[in-house]
Amino acid sequence: MKSLKSTRAEIICVGSELLLGDIADTNTQYLARRLSALGIDLHFSTAVGDNLGRLTDCLHRAVSRSELIITTGGLGPTDDDITREAIAGLVHETPVVDVQLSEDLRRFFELRQMEMTTNNLKQASLIPSARPIRNLQGTAPGWWVARETGSIIALPGPPGELHQMWETEIEPLLKSGAVIVSRTLKLFDISESQVDAALKPLTPSSNPTVAVYAKQDGIYVRITAKAADNRAVQKAISPIETKVRQLLGDSIWGVDEQTQESVAASLLIKLGLSLAVGETITGGRLSAMLTSAEDSEKWFCGALILSARQSKLTAAKIANRVAEEFACDLAVAVCGEPVVDSSPAMDEIAVAIRDVRTASTSVATHRLRQTRSRTLGSYYALHHLRRYLESLSCTPPAVIELSK
Repeated sequence: MKSLKSTRAEIICVGSELLLGDIADTNTQYLARRLSALGIDLHFSTAVGDNLGRLTDCLHRAVSRSELIITTGGLGPTDDDITREAIAGLVHETPVVDVQLSEDLRRFFELRQMEMTTNNLKQASLIPSARPIRNLQGTAPGWWVARETGSIIALPGPPGELHQMWETEIEPLLKSGAVIVSRTLKLFDISESQVDAALKPLTPSSNPTVAVYAKQDGIYVRITAKAADNRAVQKAISPIETKVRQLLGDSIWGVDEQTQESVAASLLIKLGLSLAVGETITGGRLSAMLTSAEDSEKWFCGALILSARQSKLTAAKIANRVAEEFACDLAVAVCGEPVVDSSPAMDEIAVAIRDVRTASTSVATHRLRQTRSRTLGSYYALHHLRRYLESLSCTPPAVIELSK
């Protein structure tokens, strides 16, 4: 197997339940992240049903273009568990029951006082070019198949089993001497096309790479680098991040795992301020997001949620009412009204922030499609709350207009 610095990896997830939408494929997400941390490049990912012919086709295609092939699923005892058969056919070898694996399997069932049926022995089979991968969480050991041009690693589908096997039995043997690290900068109230245009000088780079993604909570700019170690990869990312920040400035509100609500919560704690919420069009979503933040009990005073279409109160009036009712330092309110004769149907949402200490209220408005008012309305409220708090962390409390 060639050095993993240049290894191309491929994942094949086996199971008709994936294609029917019965379960979500979380294994690919998990393995992709683990491979990236090892500095191994994942080039392809495929989902295929429980069909021997189609799985064999996938494996043939995989071995023609990838050195490390990882399969998940299809290692059970039933007739539709066909991953072993497909791999055996690929390498032209015949599976036979391994004595030690069969004893381990019998012991597994005996300890649990369960009957072991004959078809379970299928899980104790091996081919000459494979070595077993211990599974301490279930009955299906994996296969690690050695080939001249690389390896095939077959893992069971249940995530609990797969994670344990990967982290204890596989990952320690796949250390590549390289790492892949990503840094994600998060933006809001700016379009994907604007970000892409601003970053045009950076996006052709191959290492680090710069990519732009539209997400529910805004636009993400992901900088990804591959290098020999963490220090070298951070050295590669740092100047690119500096350039991105110079180009996009105040549109950037967070990085990596930060959320708008977590950033707002941190600022509230830093400033020692309390907050209450009023909502109509967002239906409690804003309050739920804020209270999900760590230590929200230290600053969250309460929420008032009114009917989206029945309340005639403005955002400013709701913010004032909430501030009085909950005796807080700050109140944020969001409400909305349909835009008459709009096509597609639009809402005009208003976000108001009441600062009790300065007796000031600021309001900003946005127009959103009605299908997205509840979600985006909550994010716009968080956006304006965060910006107001950021202004307070730099200057004394004052009347500050929110940008529209």
